[in-house]
Amino acid sequence: MSTVRVVLGDWSSLQKDAQAVRYQVFVVEQNIPAELEWDVMDAQCLHAVAYNEQQQAIGTGRLLPDGHIGRMAVLASARNLGVGAEILRELMSQARRRGDAEVRLNAQHTAERFYLREGFVREGDSFEEAGIQHVAMKHTL
Repeated sequence: MSTVRVVLGDWSSLQKDAQAVRYQVFVVEQNIPAELEWDVMDAQCLHAVAYNEQQQAIGTGRLLPDGHIGRMAVLASARNLGVGAEILRELMSQARRRGDAEVRLNAQHTAERFYLREGFVREGDSFEEAGIQHVAMKHTL
């Protein structure tokens, strides 16, 4: 895998790059309506953006104040290279540092195996969110 650099910050500092990745993955690829992608929580979250060696944003995720991880997205050209794992591990590390006992997320069915490999466990039945099947998952820190 090439070198990936994960940068943490607030929405005002990372919005441009995080938004570009999320737009490409969620709105363009997955046809999620743009109005469902942006919410008021962005301003309250810790954001992570992964950059490749050319300093291009290739992945993102966010940690909410309540310990949920969300909006995990990696550009198609950078998938299966460990980028998502780097972002996830950094967000989990930040949650641990601030004293969270666990992190939770709603995984798309297509990503459930990825989260299982990272130590998450499934909770409950599948449900639909933004027209896509998801499952709730958690990881004790």
